[in-house]
Amino acid sequence: MSFYAAPNQQRYLRACMVCSIVQSHTKFQRDGCPNCETSLQLRGNLDAIQECTSQVFEGLISVRDPSVSWVARWQRLDNYVPGTYATKVTGVVSFDTTLLLLLRFGTQFTNIIGVWQLPDYIIGTLEDSGVKYVPRDGSTGEEDV
Repeated sequence: MSFYAAPNQQRYLRACMVCSIVQSHTKFQRDGCPNCETSLQLRGNLDAIQECTSQVFEGLISVRDPSVSWVARWQRLDNYVPGTYATKVTGVVSFDTTLLLLLRFGTQFTNIIGVWQLPDYIIGTLEDSGVKYVPRDGSTGEEDV
């Protein structure tokens, strides 16, 4: 397992909004998410990659053996594959979506454009698969987990 992103390639990194693994857009497109693929079906699906991953994330954690790592347990990564994970993932509305919302709702909508979570139908799919979705943007306290 090797995770190296050259400095000129770091702008293409994305974090899964469900498990917070960080990969390039190309890797999500080619392989999907190693932890969430059965639920999210990102492989080859550009729309799903846009909806379920984000370029806005903070901090990186490299996890070699999630089952014994206290950091992995602290970040709720202990049941995931080894890899590089974000400590916090925030979803953002794409530029195209922002334009559509502005055209449809006008300037009254501009004060809430910017941050969002997974679409409800994706959360429903996760729950149907037995996966409890916990936002990784810091909006949910540990007591809710």
